[in-house]
Amino acid sequence: MKAIGKYIIVEAINEEVKTSSGLLMSGEEVNKLRYKKSKVISVGTDVNGIEDNNVIYHDARSGHQMKIDDKTYGVIMERDVVICM
Repeated sequence: MKAIGKYIIVEAINEEVKTSSGLLMSGEEVNKLRYKKSKVISVGTDVNGIEDNNVIYHDARSGHQMKIDDKTYGVIMERDVVICM
């Protein structure tokens, strides 16, 4: 599968989120966070500065989900990425 244009296909990374005091945040609290962490599966032909297999943080409210071969992926736009590692 290959993304086209300014689209990026991502796979969500589920991570435990701790407060500064070391307490684990509940699933409901984590869902309220503005950004989420994902692994890049494929970058579109017009995307710059992001490559396949990068780990990124992107706006959690952007894009949409799609299911391919029983696996769920996110599809976001390049402009929704705020950090690339």
